[in-house]
Amino acid sequence: MNSTRRQRVMTELHWQKSSYCEAGSTCIHLASAPAREIHLRESATPYATVITTVTRLHRLLARIKGGDLDH
Repeated sequence: MNSTRRQRVMTELHWQKSSYCEAGSTCIHLASAPAREIHLRESATPYATVITTVTRLHRLLARIKGGDLDH
């Protein structure tokens, strides 16, 4: 995806953040896109995004909640 199209897509997405995120802090934002894609970004670097699927995000969150990734 070229940078112009990426910027257009980024502005068209409806980004959401947790209600636990305090003003002025760095937070993770989520947006859903066509084809069941989930876009993730950090508020400190909003144009650096990770794109994943709903299924993969659910698996990651389950592993985090289960402590599988604690070291």
